[in-house]
Amino acid sequence: MHDTRAAGAPRRALRRAIELAAGVVLVLWGAATLAFLTLRLVPGDAVDIMLGPHAQVSPETKAAIRTELGIDLPWYEQYVGLLSRMLRGDFGESYQLRMPVAEVIGRQLGPTLQLTALALVIALVLAFAAAVLARGRRARGVVATLELVVLSSPVFWIGLVLLTVFSFTLGWFPVSGTGFAALVLPALTLALPVAALLGQVLRDGLEEAERQPFAMSVRARGASETRLLLRHTLRHGSTGALTLAGYLVGSLLGGTVLVETVFARAGVGRVTLAAITGRDLPVVTAVIMLSAVVFVVVHLLVELAYPLLDPRLRRQAAAQ
Repeated sequence: MHDTRAAGAPRRALRRAIELAAGVVLVLWGAATLAFLTLRLVPGDAVDIMLGPHAQVSPETKAAIRTELGIDLPWYEQYVGLLSRMLRGDFGESYQLRMPVAEVIGRQLGPTLQLTALALVIALVLAFAAAVLARGRRARGVVATLELVVLSSPVFWIGLVLLTVFSFTLGWFPVSGTGFAALVLPALTLALPVAALLGQVLRDGLEEAERQPFAMSVRARGASETRLLLRHTLRHGSTGALTLAGYLVGSLLGGTVLVETVFARAGVGRVTLAAITGRDLPVVTAVIMLSAVVFVVVHLLVELAYPLLDPRLRRQAAAQ
């Protein structure tokens, strides 16, 4: 029996790898198709938006620009051309800036990655603290109320409140600029809604794990509540929060559009907003694909982390 399971392990691993690869291809193809269809359903002419409302340009010149950009071709030729260029890693040239899209995004990617990374760290720390420290009924009620307030508040409003309190009133952090101090408030603005959601899910997962038979066995052996939490229930109860965290990484990237605008920060979010306003289709398409790639990578990391957190999943996979 053991030999049969061991012999089938490579086959199961290959099958799972194929499933994950197919899922990656499907997500990326779907993102490219959705971007293509959505942006072409937006009313207005891309050339007119690119030139501006006061441009004095002849119809012949506009037609030449459309030909140069390839937007005068039938939709199916544009679609096939988009997919073929993406396979080569070529996202074209920005309509507005007249430079390669990869360079446009590459210049702004660093500040956005710093912002989202710090926001994710802050969110995880706050969620863990809220779930672990708020164990009593009164503390749980206070934390739950704060989480509800945060989740009910728009991101830009949270940013304005933080600016008013910690920049304008207390003067602890700069309103804008570069450096770590200028990064704290934007990252906290992004992190608070994510921490509120994660804290709720993690707290429920821990309480459910504490009611499982293994928790009673650990208590019967004389283990303290702290040891039970750190060695057992935290691993078993955090799988739901891990799944949610994977999906919320995408919301962090989406939230940078508002946060970078409120705090006047450079980054992909502000580039995206300018590209949408100016109907810069190549830039918008590249940002959508970047978000899809991030989602896929995070999803794969979450899939790999599940068996590490919960040994029962490894035993289930081995038994199949």
